[in-house]
Amino acid sequence: MRVVAFAGHPPAAIDLNSPGSYVHWSIFQISVANLVLIAVMVVIFGAALLLPFPHGGKDIPGDAAVEPADGTGAEGTASADGLADGSTAASASPEPGPDDKMWTARVRNFGLRTLPPGKLLPDRQPAYVRSWIYVFGVASLAALGIVIVSGFAIALGGPDWWHTNPVGHFFNSLHLWSVELFMAFLVIHLWGKFWMAAWRGRRALTWITGVVAFVASVVEAFTGYLSQQNFDSQWIATNGKDAFNAVGVGAFFNLMNFGQMLMWHIVLIPIVLVAIIGAHVLLVRVRGVSHPLPVSRPRGLAARRAARIADSAAWRGPNRRYDILKEGTIASVVVLALTFGLAAVLSSPNDPPLTVRSWVQVAPNDFLATAATELGGTSLTATYGPPYNNNGTPQQILFAPADVAGVRQNIDAAQTFVLGPLSKTAPTDPALASALATYNAASAAQQVKWATAYGTAVTKVKFVNGAPVVPKANDGPVPALLATELTLARSGAIDADLSAQQPFYGTDFTKPLLFLEDGAYYANVATADHLTGDQWGVMNETGSYPGQPWLWLYQLWYHVPGFDNSTNVDLIAIYLTGVATILLLLVPFIPGLRDIPRLIPVHRLVWRSWNASSGGSAAPGKPEQPEGPVTPERHPAGSAGDR
Repeated sequence: MRVVAFAGHPPAAIDLNSPGSYVHWSIFQISVANLVLIAVMVVIFGAALLLPFPHGGKDIPGDAAVEPADGTGAEGTASADGLADGSTAASASPEPGPDDKMWTARVRNFGLRTLPPGKLLPDRQPAYVRSWIYVFGVASLAALGIVIVSGFAIALGGPDWWHTNPVGHFFNSLHLWSVELFMAFLVIHLWGKFWMAAWRGRRALTWITGVVAFVASVVEAFTGYLSQQNFDSQWIATNGKDAFNAVGVGAFFNLMNFGQMLMWHIVLIPIVLVAIIGAHVLLVRVRGVSHPLPVSRPRGLAARRAARIADSAAWRGPNRRYDILKEGTIASVVVLALTFGLAAVLSSPNDPPLTVRSWVQVAPNDFLATAATELGGTSLTATYGPPYNNNGTPQQILFAPADVAGVRQNIDAAQTFVLGPLSKTAPTDPALASALATYNAASAAQQVKWATAYGTAVTKVKFVNGAPVVPKANDGPVPALLATELTLARSGAIDADLSAQQPFYGTDFTKPLLFLEDGAYYANVATADHLTGDQWGVMNETGSYPGQPWLWLYQLWYHVPGFDNSTNVDLIAIYLTGVATILLLLVPFIPGLRDIPRLIPVHRLVWRSWNASSGGSAAPGKPEQPEGPVTPERHPAGSAGDR
């Protein structure tokens, strides 16, 4: 039960706020919502491989695509050699002029040489681009555009607008589903490029920027979840902090600081993400899409060398008409329609956050027991270690990164959560002032004994007219202290005090969230929503909504036998996820990994139309490279042989 409620939710045709369903086998547990999302992605990928692509016109022979000296076609448009594969026909260089050494002229000339109009806005593409797999790049860009626009709309109303206003909630729904579509299209795009071995032909940097864009998108989506200010964002923050704290990053990148996460989400990461995606798109324009893999693998060193040379060469085979702006417009309309439909039918989750006040209204006994552990120095926060205090042992593999960062957010659990709030009320409450004086005058050992005795007795607490009645124990002034603490919590004063300790804007919820996390009620609510670590909770969203299935690899390490019981499991998960990410980045350079697309020829489905028309050779009418020494033959611009 949660007593905080948000108003103004727009009705949804299908209510996904009801408890979700989950599938469990072996060490894996996944929500049906995430399973459906993954299954839809796989089906879409399979359909893109198998469904025939519309022909849309006849191929244009390569020799009709020669670019004239001025870089334009016969009608002043970009010619066919300004292709998606980055090729350009030879053009005459203009006579050197007196301004050529100017910085401005040099930059302009470099830009024109690197990205002439025919490359930047091509109206031709190679004839082998005949598969639905190729559309997911532009579909990802279209979805990203809707993500940005819907995010702008939410920003206009403010960070709490979508919680209280039905229009704001609808824009939040648009934002959620556009993000889900963006990540789905991006992953499918990455799958396609992997099976096409798209890093061939000096396109490794294109692959690397694509992977970096994917990683940046994951971080951007993660900070978006943290910025929601609902229960899911609270739980993700308090659990995600452990991994970040273990590697020492949490001292500077505080997941429980809503203001910091929001600024990362709406300013810093988007700038980086858009820049990386822009660089990726420009690299595609410069280097172009990779050539088809041959149906049969080249045998021998000489044949493989010839294949590498062919992959790097400019495309001189037949081309097709290609209206890039029309394609982008159609993709945007389709994605926008999907987003509006999903937002209208399914809405978005808005499970209210927990507060100390809502906690004591539902589980006052748990609150009192937790407060006793804060006084006794046995709570999770009191024994956490860096970056909050020096009372715990940080995780370490060879060394402890948390020790390097040190204590950056000093939290004395007893003072922060109990004694501090009480001391502010004591001047107007003589009985409380006397109890505080007695407690503060005692030794640290005596204070711990009192708190421990109270913690044992409070398990049998009863409430009479709302007041706690704890069995007698050797607990000194602790019952009086915590009875007042309970009263303050019920009034909302504890929430206000923990937030008011900030010097300016109250956007850092570190202290109230740590206090909540120390209690059992917080974890019980998360367990009911299937958000805990042993439930693969980092991937889940509340209700029956899909969450973040793209975090499966990070979550996996917590369930591997041997790792799951390790005291260093957060470091293990971060390190192994980092290693896997580096391997993905370096696929173009790692023998074995880069050869998988050749060994498992999914690429034949991508290029089956081209293979059928060209007989499976590198270009129509050109046989595959034989084994043995081969000297690549140079063909005139527009011929079908030199690629």
